[in-house]
Amino acid sequence: MAVAMAGFTMNDSITKLMSSQMNFGEVMLVRGLFAIVLIGALAVHQRAIRPLQTLFVKPVALRIVGEVCGTVSFLAAISHLPLANTSAIMQSLPLAITLGAALTLREPVGWRRWSAIVAGFIGVLIIVRPGVAGFNQFTLLALVSVLFCSLRDLATKRIPSHIPSLFITLLTTITVTTAGAVILIPLGGWTQPSAHAVGLLALAAVLVLIGYQCVIMALRSGDISAIAPFRYTALLWALLLGYLVFGDVPDTMMVTGASIIVASGLYAFYRERIRHREVAASASGLPPDGL
Repeated sequence: MAVAMAGFTMNDSITKLMSSQMNFGEVMLVRGLFAIVLIGALAVHQRAIRPLQTLFVKPVALRIVGEVCGTVSFLAAISHLPLANTSAIMQSLPLAITLGAALTLREPVGWRRWSAIVAGFIGVLIIVRPGVAGFNQFTLLALVSVLFCSLRDLATKRIPSHIPSLFITLLTTITVTTAGAVILIPLGGWTQPSAHAVGLLALAAVLVLIGYQCVIMALRSGDISAIAPFRYTALLWALLLGYLVFGDVPDTMMVTGASIIVASGLYAFYRERIRHREVAASASGLPPDGL
């Protein structure tokens, strides 16, 4: 899980770096083309290809809508926010999953987990700091991404077990890549990328695939509630890469808010383990990436 978080965060760093050279629609398109080739080859090798009608299975369609909208809003946010701030806001996703499961799936949630949810979103507000100096409207897009990723993960729990995960991944990647092509023109059109930029986006696609495979290996080889807290290592990677690559130094408000979010999430995982439930722990807990 720790390796997966490193892979996903490095992918986010490359994406943010490339957003200074091209619009994020082009990033989605170029990176997605590499990802389609990699995932398609893997799906063929593992005989995971299924009929395209699978796209119209309601939970699959909802998952794809959540991933596409989550990706667009996430990339718009990460292009204008420090990497660590965006990552910290995305760490509230497991808490949002618990809230969504309580509201839509009637998952019983006790007062302790409700308290953790409330505390976690107070941490988000500290980072977003609405109505005060330092507020950045792009933080709202990060919150929108959390909502759509919650839809993605809740829908994923409803997908029939006979549909291979790898094929769902392939469908999602194709759809996200197509969305990048659609929004490319409104965002300013095509900019001829350098060979260096293309190489970095190819590396980003590889890193995402490595992250995806490591998540699957982690969830299949250990207790979910024990593994889930290691998702928060993504924040450590975001702090490190944000400083080394972009020179970002987190302020007190960001560190305080992130600490509250992580503490709330860990407590929610702990309570789920005590209650023998794995709602937040079984959610992907990952930012959108087209996979």
